[in-house]
Amino acid sequence: MPITSSAKKALRASKNKAVFNSRRKDAISKNVKAIKKLLDDKKVKEAEAVLATAYQAIDKAYKTKLIHKNTAARKKSRLSAMVAKAKAVK
Repeated sequence: MPITSSAKKALRASKNKAVFNSRRKDAISKNVKAIKKLLDDKKVKEAEAVLATAYQAIDKAYKTKLIHKNTAARKKSRLSAMVAKAKAVK
């Protein structure tokens, strides 16, 4: 347990940040799972619509320094490649 007042404040701040960070990470994973499920069900149009929200979630996570720039780029690239591949097969 923290003893000094500054350590107590740091703990409170850390708990608040953890809530926001978990929401951001959940948003990314939820969108990625939705895209994969739609592509498995051969719903390419709907997957393209969800792709925009996935990009938004990834960009917000990068903006708040939750994930690294290259990680964000890699995730976006892989998602778009999956959708493009499904579109080509169709």
